[in-house]
Amino acid sequence: MLANIPTTQTVIAIKAPGGAEMLVPATRPVPEPKAGEVLIRIAAAGVNRADCLQRMGRYPMPPGTPDIPGLECSGTVVKTGERVSQWQVGDQVCALMIGDGYGEYAAAPAVQCLPVPTGVDLVDAGGLPETFATVWTNVFERMHLQSGEVFLVQGGTSGIGITAIQLAKVFGAKILATAGNDEKCRACLNYGADVAINYRTQDFVQVGKEFTSGRGVDAILDMVGGNYIPAQLDLLAREGRLCFIALMQGTRVEVDFGLIQRKHLTVTGSTLRSRTVEQKAAIIAALKEKVWPLWAAGKLRVFTYKQFPLVEAAEAHRLMESSQHIGKILLVP
Repeated sequence: MLANIPTTQTVIAIKAPGGAEMLVPATRPVPEPKAGEVLIRIAAAGVNRADCLQRMGRYPMPPGTPDIPGLECSGTVVKTGERVSQWQVGDQVCALMIGDGYGEYAAAPAVQCLPVPTGVDLVDAGGLPETFATVWTNVFERMHLQSGEVFLVQGGTSGIGITAIQLAKVFGAKILATAGNDEKCRACLNYGADVAINYRTQDFVQVGKEFTSGRGVDAILDMVGGNYIPAQLDLLAREGRLCFIALMQGTRVEVDFGLIQRKHLTVTGSTLRSRTVEQKAAIIAALKEKVWPLWAAGKLRVFTYKQFPLVEAAEAHRLMESSQHIGKILLVP
């Protein structure tokens, strides 16, 4: 065990549901790792849209969710609980968590930790676990994206969007990505998209059908929901798959189920946070085996947009909600 682990730490907690001003510094105990857990001295925590929704009281929380946001972090293992053999004190890791990332220390299940990838800075690694786990499980395990297929990514310059573009490119898909301005469209192309669509000035359905000579796209990763859903069903090719991981424009919409039946479509959705430790462990193991070697091969790039001091978490949330960023926003203790 490393020396000088304090008994208390500064965290950012949610005072009450509401705006970014509800993120307030608080003093909390440094957790003791339970059996199967490691204690991490945090180098950085990724800020995710789900953190903002949790703060607003609009995100259904799994049982046991803390009032400290933060679904991912990177840092150094400073203590291990019982029955932990895969990590040692001093190891640098990045971890997927149910919360508690907005602090100086956090306990995480050992099976939900990954080594910091080759060539990636420890701080930058704080923005990797949630995005890569989300993309892997939804795009490759649920939608089974294959080489040569045409894949549409909505919100191409979010952390998840950039991750989806990069991984789909590596695995041989043709990629269309949407974004809200020309600068963001250029970023999508820079990270590997074949076509970038400015959704404010272009119709993504029309562009997608033109790109595929009317056939439609094979798979769509959606974070928008609402009226995008029927449009996306129209764009999908026969045997196409739609997976939504967020519903920012609403959860209710009129859908023609006859179209789904006629085109043999698959519509699915998921959340990562509510999955069991065992399910998350399987996703992490798949990432370690199939994706993490791509870092060493130079086929993936980090995509940190801005780092904020932990105590400026409210400003980080305001930036997230402005949608002006390209890539990940990090909090650094």
